Amino acid sequence: MILYPNCKINLGLRVVRKREDGYHDLETIFVPVYGLHDELEVERIQNPEFRNQISFSQEGIAVDCAAEDNLIIKCYRRMAAKYPQIGAVAVRFKKNIPFGAGLGGGSSDAAHMALALNELFELGLSKAQLAEEVKPLGADCPFFIYNTPCYAEGIGDILTPIDLDLKGTRIVLIKPEEGVSTKEAYNGIKPNPKPFDRKTNDFEATVFPKHPIIAQIKKRLLDAGAFYASMSGSGSTVFGFFKNDPEGRTDAHLAMLKDEFASMVLLDDTFGEWKS
Repeated sequence: MILYPNCKINLGLRVVRKREDGYHDLETIFVPVYGLHDELEVERIQNPEFRNQISFSQEGIAVDCAAEDNLIIKCYRRMAAKYPQIGAVAVRFKKNIPFGAGLGGGSSDAAHMALALNELFELGLSKAQLAEEVKPLGADCPFFIYNTPCYAEGIGDILTPIDLDLKGTRIVLIKPEEGVSTKEAYNGIKPNPKPFDRKTNDFEATVFPKHPIIAQIKKRLLDAGAFYASMSGSGSTVFGFFKNDPEGRTDAHLAMLKDEFASMVLLDDTFGEWKS
């Protein structure tokens, strides 16, 4: 079977507090973006001699970790150890979502691997059960099991689906060549006691001074007519929302923007109906 692990963006992000375990509680809204996705093909290997083994091949963007540290393989190992009906699989993977981008690509890959195993081996797990299975692999992994707009609390794992109408809204994603590690983004972040505001990403205050190009991209998106622009997650991707302009002014402004950041544009797409 073939799946297309998509990315996400954050509408607002407030860092609430630092926990005793070293993690931070936060508030944010996760929104799936289906237009930018990886490609994951998973097939059963019908050979009892290869029980609990995974054959893995990857192309596209190079994954910056050892094969066994890839979240797809970690997901397989974790679930195969728990569910004896899971047999050997062959995985072919193409990476399109960049790293250090604030788009949750690795978490989406792990969640979609769990979805594939659940279907291929008829585990019968509900989405709530699958979310619990992938939670140890990454705080935002559970979101990609549901893959619909959600208000998130805790470390990003306490999810409440929300109604969000973005149908017909044009989204542009731009990522500079430089990435932002999660560790770097949290370094110096101060908890924010103010109420959650979906227009404000607390990480911008710490990331923008160190990466002026990210602040510049946000400004240029707003200059081009975006009615909303923000850095996604801990960066470095910035997105802008645009309304359709029958007179073509949006297209003209975006054409200039794309010329300016030609190598950095990841996506220019329009939101449709949310998938269930």
